[in-house]
Amino acid sequence: MAQIKVNDLTFCYEGSYDNVFEHVNLQIDSDWRCGLIGRNGKGKTTFLKLLTGAYEYSGSITGAMECVYFPYTLSGEARPSRRDMHYGVLEEGTLLGDEYLREEIRNLENVPVWTTMDLLEELSPGYELWRVCRELEQLSVDPEVLSRDFYTLSGGEQTKILLALLFSGENRFLLIDEPTNHLDMEGREKTAAYLRKKKGFLLVSHDKWFLDQCVDHVLVFERQTITVMQGNFTSWQEQKAKRDAHAQAENERLKKDISHLREAARQAEGWSNAVEKTKLGTRIGGLRPDRGFIGHKAAKMMKRAKNTQHRMEKAVQEKEGLLNNLDTTEELKLFPLTYHKERLIKADGLSLFYGERPVCQNVSFELENGRQLALKGGNGCGKSSILKKILGEEIESKGELFTASGLVISYVPQDVSGLSGGLLDYARERGLAEHLFLALLRKLDFPRVQFEKDMSCYSEGQKKKAALAASLLTRAHVYIWDEPLNYIDIFSRMQLAELIRTYRPAMLLVEHDRSFLAEIGAEQVEIPLRK
Repeated sequence: MAQIKVNDLTFCYEGSYDNVFEHVNLQIDSDWRCGLIGRNGKGKTTFLKLLTGAYEYSGSITGAMECVYFPYTLSGEARPSRRDMHYGVLEEGTLLGDEYLREEIRNLENVPVWTTMDLLEELSPGYELWRVCRELEQLSVDPEVLSRDFYTLSGGEQTKILLALLFSGENRFLLIDEPTNHLDMEGREKTAAYLRKKKGFLLVSHDKWFLDQCVDHVLVFERQTITVMQGNFTSWQEQKAKRDAHAQAENERLKKDISHLREAARQAEGWSNAVEKTKLGTRIGGLRPDRGFIGHKAAKMMKRAKNTQHRMEKAVQEKEGLLNNLDTTEELKLFPLTYHKERLIKADGLSLFYGERPVCQNVSFELENGRQLALKGGNGCGKSSILKKILGEEIESKGELFTASGLVISYVPQDVSGLSGGLLDYARERGLAEHLFLALLRKLDFPRVQFEKDMSCYSEGQKKKAALAASLLTRAHVYIWDEPLNYIDIFSRMQLAELIRTYRPAMLLVEHDRSFLAEIGAEQVEIPLRK
């Protein structure tokens, strides 16, 4: 059994003044199924890239095995552009699936595309086809898909094919970065079952259920420390709850100790001052006070008091530093509007079409005040199209779609990758109070250092948090969120679930995180399969 050892790792991006990692020490066994957990911006993807040797750093990372990062990227020479090749390759070179871009490419004429097998050869020259086919069968995917053009495949099919390629190699430690973002519930179930039979990987995921199904160790980037322990997310969370309860009790004790130390320091200083004043006192029994003796005695007391005060101040500082060990999440608030009638949105036998191609058929549901509905179905079944139709997009339809008059809707789109410009400009454009917007982002653990940066420099998780914060600050009758949790860390998901449980806004959402849907008590609307 080999080990990957990280010793005294320190890393900072060029041009930045704050370190992402400082003096990190840890080790990972190469046969673990390890989950990597942490807030957005804690450096999870950066850590994976450091393991591959993508960046220069101080310290050392040693291990006998090659580390391979997923999702794959194409080299600059071979990389197709977003528009000219196929939808599965974004301009920065990361393979990814997006429904809107797939539809855009379908409408292009004379688009040169790669077959899936050509793409696999480009990504992993000399790969063995039989090994990929073996992995695909374990993922319940027909190897026939390899003969199709990559851009025609769903995001879930693309992810599974690339995972099959990843696991078809040997003697490698695999770094898997958020593979569930383009998988529906069924796809997540099959992928979790697949990973549960494997070993030798470090998995970043924000889906609690998914992590519980397929990892046997966790590596957690906490507030001040990095924790490595055996178990899954739930076992770590249970341990964390116990540690947090102990830390909370310890914090209360520390606060009392700090108060007592400060009071003792004030008393010590007061005593020395009181003795010093006796030099100027009146006669005692007809005798003048010995000012020299009293002054000497006061000076000794003052020196002792100052030393005591310095020791106490140092103790106060040390104990105040310990208060930072408790990692908590702040409560979010929501102020939804209440519509004067119960029925907000109703679909009855709704079918949508792009040209003659049916997107979804015979969909029925009714959204009322205080209810949360989640559209459920496989990739490409038309969930996002239903949301867009409700928002007023021109999509050909049959059946009934009722939207209450004067309904105010707050919308979070599935794709926010195009966000750019200043954060405050983004808030002003949406009529949001700037100080409330920034305060809400801080509650979502958004680093202050990011406030001054252009949004195009944000991670996908930070962009999605900005969109969610804008939605939460918008007073609306209905909140329509399309896969709002993609790239959002587990702790922020827990905050959002608590918010929805508390305020019960009317919501219509598309989301594949079953733990989140269960926590908010969402009713699921099954989208029928197209005939």
